[in-house]
Amino acid sequence: MDFELRRAREKLDKEQKERKETARKKLERERKRKEEAKKQREAIDAERSSRLFDAAQAQLKVDQQMQESLLVGRGIMFYRVLEAVPFQGSGDKIKLPSSCFNELQEQGAFDQGPLYFKLSSVHQEASSEMIDADKDKGRSTHSGVLEFTAEEGFVGLPPHVWQNLFPAETPSIPLIEVRYVWLSKGTYAKLQPLRAGFSDLPNHKAILETSLRQHATLSEDDIFIVNYGELVYKLQVLELRPSSSVSVLETDIEVDIVGADTASEKTHENVLKPLTFGTSESGMVDEGNYTYYKFSIDNNTWEKIASVDAKVEVRIDAEPNSGDTDIYISKHPLIFPTRHQHEWSSHDIGSKVLILSSKDKSLEAGTYSVGIYGFKGTTKYQVSVNVQDDSNRKVGQQAVSSSSSMEMDTVECKNCKRYIPSRTIGLHEAYCSRHNVVCQHAGCGVVLRVEEAKNHVHCQQCGQAFHQGEMEKHMKVFHEPLHCPCGIVLEKEEMVQHQASVCPLRLIACRFCGDMVHAGSSALDVRDRLRGLSEHESACGSRTAPCDSCGRSVMLKDMDIHRVAVHQKN
Repeated sequence: MDFELRRAREKLDKEQKERKETARKKLERERKRKEEAKKQREAIDAERSSRLFDAAQAQLKVDQQMQESLLVGRGIMFYRVLEAVPFQGSGDKIKLPSSCFNELQEQGAFDQGPLYFKLSSVHQEASSEMIDADKDKGRSTHSGVLEFTAEEGFVGLPPHVWQNLFPAETPSIPLIEVRYVWLSKGTYAKLQPLRAGFSDLPNHKAILETSLRQHATLSEDDIFIVNYGELVYKLQVLELRPSSSVSVLETDIEVDIVGADTASEKTHENVLKPLTFGTSESGMVDEGNYTYYKFSIDNNTWEKIASVDAKVEVRIDAEPNSGDTDIYISKHPLIFPTRHQHEWSSHDIGSKVLILSSKDKSLEAGTYSVGIYGFKGTTKYQVSVNVQDDSNRKVGQQAVSSSSSMEMDTVECKNCKRYIPSRTIGLHEAYCSRHNVVCQHAGCGVVLRVEEAKNHVHCQQCGQAFHQGEMEKHMKVFHEPLHCPCGIVLEKEEMVQHQASVCPLRLIACRFCGDMVHAGSSALDVRDRLRGLSEHESACGSRTAPCDSCGRSVMLKDMDIHRVAVHQKN
């Protein structure tokens, strides 16, 4: 009986323990489930809070951008992301779609004056998904607007804007942000040429002013391009006032041009090296290249040259066993003379001297350029400019000598045609006939030594006399056909005359803006043609300027007539 009771008690204790263990495990599972649910709720709450915070930050950023856009746009909000396409044009004015015109017109942007836009390049990922533009990495510039004729989704950029936004490599899809802004009028600009030689241009500030007329804006760090004939000069905008981006429309802006940064652009472009009278400069030129120098004739020097019948001597002394050169000289504004465009030239073999006489109508006070062209091989040389004074020669000395010779009893030599005293004419003719030969070419008649006669030749095309060794160079320089950019093929002498006075592509200095421009065809206006104005001068002279005396706005080409007719000023 006791055994059964003990067995029953043990069984009951065991069942109670099992029930307690089961209950404990159940409570543990419930506790863990509650903890996991709590963690999940906390994670969801944290993610929801983060999203709300990000959304609030994004909305705040959008609001700030809108406020900034409204601030810089003076109450006008315009923002587009467009794909850039290039077009050939000058200046910094872009082409926008017609929908932009409607949006700007609805906000009254055209009532605020000229339109200005800030252009910023947009960075893209490899997946072509657009990401937020990084203002520190992306380049930006400013521009005006030319017309609203671009296709929807595209913006047309002229070369100036394109090079400033994409200076190195163009992305596969060049996207840019176009944002309307208001710009203050500029008062000061500091520019730095990226190569030497810009300050050598005659009246270079007037040329810069002409280029600025094609622009509406300037931005710091932009590269500004100035064209002078076929030459291209790049200038970097270092500083602007009163802000980093300004408008250059209808404003007087002070321009400061600092020294060229020769380290930023390593090229072999033409540079004028100064020459002073009485000193020589050494140099070297390779075949097919030019080396340029310049010298100036001031008023005092010119008075000296003109009063005593002096001459300007340009001398080139080539080193022995060196190459061969040609020399070309021009008067500014033609600052870089070439084989086609020059006023004086010399093609002698080896060392050469070029004499500029005061009797030459082209010689006057001013600045002159000397171009040394490498004709053959590499030539090392010494170049110098001197004023040769002929005032020390006694006036009348040659006349006395000639008159005294005529008073003597003389006879003309039948061979050399010189007058020889009659008492020695027989001996002279016997010697002269054995050692001297007269060139039989028509119009020559020069007397040569017998040993020199075999090297004396005449050009079959022009008839000029040369040494045999000079004929090859003469044929290449003077009779080799040259092609003018206008399509005409001429020889050297005819080409120089053609490009100096006839060629429509010749460069002339505009009498109104001072820029070197193509002459073009005749002016459309008959009155302008009678004045001798070119096509460019007819358009450039149509700009107005206030008269110094009465303040009236008068066209530049009519200013002289206005001063004579209204103010009786010559």
